[in-house]
Amino acid sequence: MRETITARRGGPDDIPAVLSLLDVAVEWLVAQGRTGQWGTGPQSTSPRRLAQAEQWARAEGFWIAETGGVVVGALVVGLPADFAPAPSEPDLYVNLLVADRRRPGQGIGAFLLDHARALARAAGIGLLRLDCHDAGDRALVHYYERQGFTATHPLTFGEWTGRVLEQRL
Repeated sequence: MRETITARRGGPDDIPAVLSLLDVAVEWLVAQGRTGQWGTGPQSTSPRRLAQAEQWARAEGFWIAETGGVVVGALVVGLPADFAPAPSEPDLYVNLLVADRRRPGQGIGAFLLDHARALARAAGIGLLRLDCHDAGDRALVHYYERQGFTATHPLTFGEWTGRVLEQRL
């Protein structure tokens, strides 16, 4: 039986739990041989990721997924990333989506994407976008496609390749 997942606004006190989720995700990715997405080292000690987490904590679009009072996922939505192509209409951009890899099959990622869709609709926005790693087996791109997104613009930063995906609401 699936536990109930709830969403609440995140804040500075949630940063350690979110960084821990990112560390677990990196460990899982490395074990899968997928080192291109977030590298091989812990996110909780990355100066770039720590600075980014401080920005999340101040953002209105920082959301936490909980099950039984335990943080099991995080979502950050807002303006598009600087490197993303400009949208042709107002959009809500998923800047972070992370689900606890120790709880596979519980629908945490899908729950958070549903929450992002609801936020966009409540704001009168009809386009939800995000970007993700797009190399190797493209598993993450395929996940988002199963969630109703369409792959659009390719992205490249040095060795990292990604893709913008969008969904009309």
